[in-house]
Amino acid sequence: MNQKLAQNLKDISTLATCNPFSPQRFKIERKILKKNCEPFDSIAWNRKKENREGGRPNVLQLTIKTNEIIDAVKQTGSLDAELRQDYWNAGTYLLLYRHITNLRVEEIWDATKRNQKTITNVWENFWRDYCYIFDINNSFEVRQESAAHLFACLAQIHRAFFNIFNNILGESLPIARLREKVWESIFTCCINRYHDKIFRKMRDLSTLVTGPSGTGKELVARAIGMSQYAPFNYKTCQFDYEPQSSFLPLNLTALSPTLIESELFGHRKGAFTGAVIDRVGWLEACSSNGAVFLDEIGELDLGLQVKLLRVLQQRTYCRLGETTERTFHGKIIAATNRDLEKEIAAYRFREDFYFRICSDRIQTPSLREQLQQRPEDLNWLVESITEKQLGEDSTEFAHEISDWISKNLGPDYPWSGNIRELEQCVRSYIIRQNYEPIQTSASNSQSEVPTWLQDAVAGTATADTLLRKYCTWVYSKKGSYEKTAQILNIDRRTVKAKLDEELLQELTSN
Repeated sequence: MNQKLAQNLKDISTLATCNPFSPQRFKIERKILKKNCEPFDSIAWNRKKENREGGRPNVLQLTIKTNEIIDAVKQTGSLDAELRQDYWNAGTYLLLYRHITNLRVEEIWDATKRNQKTITNVWENFWRDYCYIFDINNSFEVRQESAAHLFACLAQIHRAFFNIFNNILGESLPIARLREKVWESIFTCCINRYHDKIFRKMRDLSTLVTGPSGTGKELVARAIGMSQYAPFNYKTCQFDYEPQSSFLPLNLTALSPTLIESELFGHRKGAFTGAVIDRVGWLEACSSNGAVFLDEIGELDLGLQVKLLRVLQQRTYCRLGETTERTFHGKIIAATNRDLEKEIAAYRFREDFYFRICSDRIQTPSLREQLQQRPEDLNWLVESITEKQLGEDSTEFAHEISDWISKNLGPDYPWSGNIRELEQCVRSYIIRQNYEPIQTSASNSQSEVPTWLQDAVAGTATADTLLRKYCTWVYSKKGSYEKTAQILNIDRRTVKAKLDEELLQELTSN
């Protein structure tokens, strides 16, 4: 094999294994296609109308180029051992774009149940190409089992791309990095290692999504949860995947601890008042290639944290009212807008549970961060939200809304409610051609209230925490143990023992 062909093969290999949402993807495209590369005005793949899945002109050019390189290598009749992995990567890239990405994601799963002929034809064509591509110089073991596993991995790649592409919107650098991190959360940073060794183990690694309210944490969780590996059975031409059990969300703030436990673990008839029948919990209902999403994990009762810790460590649990152990086969994804490190320091969140729940951690950026880096993203986001509300023929109305925002709110509007507030703004304008934000003064007054006092009002602060914080706050004002003790009507030694040095430093430095 000549040096030029070997380099071309390496370039395609890099393209095939890179994160499609990383800036590296466009750089390697430019390197491979050279003057034939269609220009792009963004730093990474995003959901512009011209970037619809499979719709970018460069994708077609790259597939043609890859096909030419595969044929050229085949004609040489030999493959160096050091280029074997590069050839494998190029071959899988060609199979992906030749057979998988032409299908709609939902069509694949419908075909497994309603139209066996469709998925059978796709598999048969895939298997035929697989044999042609990898039957070279006895470099690869060409077996249907191996081909079926690759078929499943490529279908997962197609599904993950679709889920990330459609759930995480925006063109700013913070959003590009977010999409990149979500892809890694599904496949790790090494797609070959994922394919070879750890595709079945990713469900054992929980994911924690953090960030301000309204920044799309559930959308991130949904993209991850609905993109897990699903095996393909080449004998029956079916995927082991059930969309209805692939993502099961539970908002922990909406239920009492008993109901949360029942929802998660299930219960036996008579386990508590109102348990009139046996009930399957979501841990049991979740498929092996699905995920349970625990929203607002920072609000979880300490007792339930202990029980859920056992699930994460041992993958076992019991229904309420039973002693029979069951096994959880899916993945846990959690989200919170709380600072869990501070919650741990305040004894409201278990440290051991924290380390288990955040095997993988993703931070969602605020809308303000996005717009500071790329102000023009606001217009595109408004257009996307308006299209979702009114349909595709809404571009002109979206421009009208963007103009109103520019004139009435201005470029420095903080969007404290993030994407959720922007959605509300668009809906309000559709109805009334106006939007009235929450008064800034009210927002400021709320932010001026100490977190520990907000927790006390919410009924989530312990008596010990409240005493420590209040002692420290009064001491920071009076500067004396005696005066603080006098005001609080407690012993000065108690004041000294209860002082929170970290909080005191924070209060005295302001």
